[in-house]
Amino acid sequence: MMTMDRRKLLATLGLYGLGAVAQRVFALPRPLPRNVWNKPSFESHPFTLGVAAGDPSMDGFALWTRLAPKPLERGGGMRMRPIAVTWEVATDEGFRDIAQRGTAVAHPELAHSVHVEVTGLQPARPYWYRFFAGSEASVVGRSATFPAPNSRVDRVRFAVGGCQHYEGGWYTAWRRIAEASPDFVFHYGDYIYESDDKGPKPRPSNGAMYALPRRHLTDEVYSLDDYRLRYSLYKSDPDLQAAHAAAPWFVSSDDHEVDNDWAADQDQDGTPTEIFLLRRAVAMQAYYEHMPLRPRSFPAGGKMQIFRRAAFGDLLQLHVLDTRQYRDLKIMTGDMRDKRKRAAAPHRTLLGAEQEAWLFDGIASSQARWQLIAQQVMMMDLSRPASATSNEMVYSMDSWAGYQHSRRRLLEHIQRTNQRNVVVVGGDAHRHYAGDLVLDEKDGPAIASEFHATSITSGFDGIGEADEPTRLHRQYNPELKAMTDKRGYVFCEVDRNAWRGDLKVLDKVTERDGKLSTHASFIVEHGQPGLQRA
Repeated sequence: MMTMDRRKLLATLGLYGLGAVAQRVFALPRPLPRNVWNKPSFESHPFTLGVAAGDPSMDGFALWTRLAPKPLERGGGMRMRPIAVTWEVATDEGFRDIAQRGTAVAHPELAHSVHVEVTGLQPARPYWYRFFAGSEASVVGRSATFPAPNSRVDRVRFAVGGCQHYEGGWYTAWRRIAEASPDFVFHYGDYIYESDDKGPKPRPSNGAMYALPRRHLTDEVYSLDDYRLRYSLYKSDPDLQAAHAAAPWFVSSDDHEVDNDWAADQDQDGTPTEIFLLRRAVAMQAYYEHMPLRPRSFPAGGKMQIFRRAAFGDLLQLHVLDTRQYRDLKIMTGDMRDKRKRAAAPHRTLLGAEQEAWLFDGIASSQARWQLIAQQVMMMDLSRPASATSNEMVYSMDSWAGYQHSRRRLLEHIQRTNQRNVVVVGGDAHRHYAGDLVLDEKDGPAIASEFHATSITSGFDGIGEADEPTRLHRQYNPELKAMTDKRGYVFCEVDRNAWRGDLKVLDKVTERDGKLSTHASFIVEHGQPGLQRA
């Protein structure tokens, strides 16, 4: 009897990374498990967490839902059996023309979530989708396929958002994004926050005190059940559900999906690596269970394949990055001068060698009219005095400024390959920033431009431009064109000649239905890096 080498067996099963083997396995048609429940019954409506589509391509997209009739109970109120779930994709909202139909299995091992990889659709057109389980039907979601990579496209519209601390306020921003009907949404991370609900009430933020409009229901999350309940709480929000149902999303995680400021196999608290990796593994499983991701992102061995690429015709090449799984730990000790010196060390990386090579190859080979680097943390190398009376300059060690070698290598690569069409988006800092990416200290030529989105709710209402950090950042960084401490998102509209970015803000998120306005708008002309006021 032949035996398989243990390492080869584990690799085949995906425990050393999902890769092409597991992707093929997921793509194979398989019979339903013998114990599947084909005609389930539920005590109440099971599609309480909505529906979502993600990772669109020219011929399809991923579809997601999760069965959870009691989402805030462990197990979601489900019987622990595999459940048959039917899905439909139609060319019209009334489902008169069914393009595809199939049956998926909601496995209890994956919290009864469903991931369907739909292929074989027509490019550059909208589709509508829905799910059925027993006699119950989900709401209808809208997705779309992308234009073929080499086809001429004249316009694309998309939103950038993230950092949606549930306790910070209401998700009005997601409702406004849904109403804008973008071609896609990029969520840069911090979909959930792992913290407990035992903080002060009210809480301070940037010099102001805020009552908590909503509360987490549990202590800090550590176990798989903990993370599942936290996602259930967040995804129960109707405004967030509306944004998912309105357009396909590209998602990438940052730190709070696992733990604040984690990096690779370490957390900020010095937890033993083998213990932290247990937490990271269950956090990634819960993330996959609740996101519209394709099977290639299925977590394996405590890792996920998150960096990926997509093309919107010949107009836009999208590079989605992962700046958490491969980075060195944030520099947390020493004075700022010492931190700055250590941040420039050649061995420190934000992307890791494999992802960096993948990104560099994609940038150099792209023939798209524009290139979008969609990632998590600020790339501008901003500094300010520690206070108005201080001579010490402060940099963020959690951004690209804390990984100077990685930042310089990327910008030099963009410059060397003469790609004058690159725009970077991200979030994490809970403020809007818009500016130019330069190599030299403050006065070099613009190599690319950056729209750094503020938070959806994290930081409560904010105080606009009146705070000292905003004033000092604007004073000491000429490449920074706009900054404000308000909640909202970035909305981009791109045509062949110009890229317009609008910094959308809400007057309040601690109350429902805050008023939306545009703080500032900027234009990047094709082939001419650098922001101009619209």
